[in-house]
Amino acid sequence: MALTSRTTPRAPRPLIELEVVRTTWLSPHLVRVTLGGAGFAGFEDRPDTDKYVKLRFTAPEGHPVTRTYTVRTVDAEAQTLDLDFVVHGDEGLAGPWAAAVEPGARLSFMGPGGGYLPNSEADWFLLLGDLSAVPAIAAALEALPTDAVGAAIIEVDAEDAILPIAAPVGVDVRWIVDASHPTALLADAVRDLSWRDGHVDVFAHGERESMKQLRRALFDERGLERSQVSLSGYWARGRTEDTFQAEKREPIGQIFPTSA
Repeated sequence: MALTSRTTPRAPRPLIELEVVRTTWLSPHLVRVTLGGAGFAGFEDRPDTDKYVKLRFTAPEGHPVTRTYTVRTVDAEAQTLDLDFVVHGDEGLAGPWAAAVEPGARLSFMGPGGGYLPNSEADWFLLLGDLSAVPAIAAALEALPTDAVGAAIIEVDAEDAILPIAAPVGVDVRWIVDASHPTALLADAVRDLSWRDGHVDVFAHGERESMKQLRRALFDERGLERSQVSLSGYWARGRTEDTFQAEKREPIGQIFPTSA
């Protein structure tokens, strides 16, 4: 969103504290944490299907750290929200926390932020990502009109990572299973896709190097405009979250070259 030259500094977002209501294992790789409690009154929902919150954790060394997660669903009536965590054993901070947390535990966060909502005027839709993007992709599919057409292509490591996802009949949900992590997997799937006529609306989020490959396939090869595509890296293979965030200011961490 562009800012005018005269802006008022934005006040820091208030810290919201919720408690764990329950956890639900969606697969061996994905656990859903449902949060609720009195603090829900401070949560200001937004329509974006990729809305995210900044979670506050304490690192093993004792200092506070932030992790960014997509809000999968908000239930205003029950006053709860769901966050889905990818779990790779003891790797990382948020995943192990979500795998072990018990009801009643408390979690603080800021947000939500967001930036994508399916374009209701698009002729068709293309949703691309890996397991980290499944919450946002699933939310976007649920927000599409019933007569929507297009495709959702999701890359996962193993067959048991595949989840049932609701989608309009005209949207083909396709899972690609490959544990070798080729960075061009999603880009090659786009190249092989039967391209539809008309204006396409694209959501593509996931591993950083995979997103760079998609940038080339979508912009350089398909000739799409920036306004048609929401493209971002959620994480980077071989990087901690803190390193990944720090590298966003460096050329290696930028999906789009600074000259673009």
